[in-house]
Amino acid sequence: MPADRRAGRLGVGTIGAGRVGAVLASALAGAGHALTGISAVSDASRERAAAMLPDVPVLPIPEVIERSELVLLAVPGDELPSLVEGLAAAGAWRAGQLVVHTVARHGVEVLEPARRAGAIPLAIHPAMTFTGTSIDLTRLAGTWFAVTAPAPVLPIAQALAVEMGGEPFVVAEEDRGAYADAVDTAVSFSSAIVDQAAGLLEGIGVVRAGSVLAPLVRTSVENALARHDPGPTVDGGAATIDGAVDDWPSGGVE
Repeated sequence: MPADRRAGRLGVGTIGAGRVGAVLASALAGAGHALTGISAVSDASRERAAAMLPDVPVLPIPEVIERSELVLLAVPGDELPSLVEGLAAAGAWRAGQLVVHTVARHGVEVLEPARRAGAIPLAIHPAMTFTGTSIDLTRLAGTWFAVTAPAPVLPIAQALAVEMGGEPFVVAEEDRGAYADAVDTAVSFSSAIVDQAAGLLEGIGVVRAGSVLAPLVRTSVENALARHDPGPTVDGGAATIDGAVDDWPSGGVE
């Protein structure tokens, strides 16, 4: 076994240089993992990769996967199933390779084609909105990460969330839809309410409506959240990535 694997350090390749992918790749690099490559198609994603990950080569997807022990799939949810299936048909996935996606609505079932090839499927979703800039790296600290994985390798997902600065909590495969609905509701309603309130203030001539509303919105949201938070708890446990990877059957789990 290579020394870097014994130490829990992995070669990480990222598929998708959107606002999420570039930031999480940077966070994993900050935890000591080696970034092997990133795929970026649009001009915006290439610019983001150059800004966030200047020393990481931009490569075709098959080459990113070939170089990597952990593949981070940071693509939109509607693209994820066909991407995983297409790569499986091309024989891209390898036994023992960690495959992580970041879509709120999906658990690990969407990664079944990779799992059949012996890859280790993990679903890790940070419950925050991203700007795609270095600001997000600070915001990751203390962010809660929804993790879903087969029981033998759940500690890997939890450990990766911790390494990125977050707090892991387990969401069952069958509950990912409800989790995604909760996330969508929080984001869409909070944005809509702020926009509506700001529009009313601007309508009466308030120039800096956002600044006026900021303390009010923050304290109101904090008070509402406090009513649903019994205190700090973490259902994840400290675990090494190495041991769980070594215990994963080379042919997957049937």
